[in-house]
Amino acid sequence: MNQIKKELQKLANPQKAKILQKFFKTGKGEYGEGDVFLGIPMSDLRQIAKQYQETDLKELEQILCSAIHEYRMVALLIASSQYKKETKKQKKKEIYKFFIKHSKQINNWDLVDVNVPGVVGDYLLDNDRAILYKFAQSKNLWQRRIAVLACYAFIRENDFKDILKISKILLNDEHDLIHKAVGWMLREVGKRDQAVLENFLQKHYQKMPRMMLRYSIEKFEEGKRKKYLKNKI
Repeated sequence: MNQIKKELQKLANPQKAKILQKFFKTGKGEYGEGDVFLGIPMSDLRQIAKQYQETDLKELEQILCSAIHEYRMVALLIASSQYKKETKKQKKKEIYKFFIKHSKQINNWDLVDVNVPGVVGDYLLDNDRAILYKFAQSKNLWQRRIAVLACYAFIRENDFKDILKISKILLNDEHDLIHKAVGWMLREVGKRDQAVLENFLQKHYQKMPRMMLRYSIEKFEEGKRKKYLKNKI
């Protein structure tokens, strides 16, 4: 067994694993169906990732292609750390491609949210973003969430055009994890430029799922927030 896997197995907590299995909706027909947890806290996962941050992508690939959630998280944490420290553009591109190639293994919301903005989003700051539009229209839930969360890197640079376009694509998405993600990113836009968010809302809020709308206007003053919700069909 790979050394990283051995270290993680030592930290397994079956009691906590049961709680996490329920929290991350791993039951039949739920979004995390088939995901297996060892029950390890995120702080411990980050520590393991720190210890093994020199692991090459080929070995990380083997760890990432596992049914065990914590294996996948550690593999992604290591790759994310390598990306952040890397100075060579070609190496950064390799790590970005690693994420894209294995996007369907980044298959729970925490895996996406913790790792995607700093790798996929960061890489696409200066590169063609067409992949995000492909992912936004994918049948795969996690690729759609990747498309949304990658935009966090752009939003932090006050670049809102892609999240607004992708949000429009996903207005009719049926999954609440997409409603929450889009609403969250729109809220981040509003924190930086409320006029941009309100312009988008005036055009689209009637079509938005209620949860998406609630998340996006969370930082509005109470009267304005209530007005949007009251007028929502």
